[in-house]
Amino acid sequence: MFIFSLVIIVVLSAIDQLIKFAVVRNIEIGEVINVIRFGSHDIFSLTHITNDGAAWSMMSGKTWFLIGVPIIVIVAALVYMYIKRKGSKLQVISLALIVAGGIGNLIDRIRIGEVIDYISFDPIDFPIFNFADICVVVGAVIFCVYILFADIKDHKEKSSGSENDLKADVDEQA
Repeated sequence: MFIFSLVIIVVLSAIDQLIKFAVVRNIEIGEVINVIRFGSHDIFSLTHITNDGAAWSMMSGKTWFLIGVPIIVIVAALVYMYIKRKGSKLQVISLALIVAGGIGNLIDRIRIGEVIDYISFDPIDFPIFNFADICVVVGAVIFCVYILFADIKDHKEKSSGSENDLKADVDEQA
């Protein structure tokens, strides 16, 4: 499973970089290309911007921090994935998504000092984002769901184990 997760990481990171390459080559910075409109309302557009911070431009200008932390998280996630390689597929895949997204944005930060963003969901005031961001968010949601269900499963197993212990104690007393 670990090798498969590494393949996922490489493929998704490559897709992210290819999309960003296409955006840089075909859309000027600040240019907006409406992709989906509903009547007079823009729903989804491609808007080429760069961001030297995190979401909503938080930590703008803190490039070294925004390079260092993802490196630590990526290394920790890879080590954890290796340790858990024979465990849950869902857990390993969710971490692979997070790592792939982290690598995609890390490449931008190291290469040009900022991240290339281009996806704009216009009905709400939301930051423009990219494929790597989607990978991180989807991976984090899946990981949280995994943790939630793993906790529920552990709780049920402990509860059924307690019930079995009680039945054994009752049988012994009888």
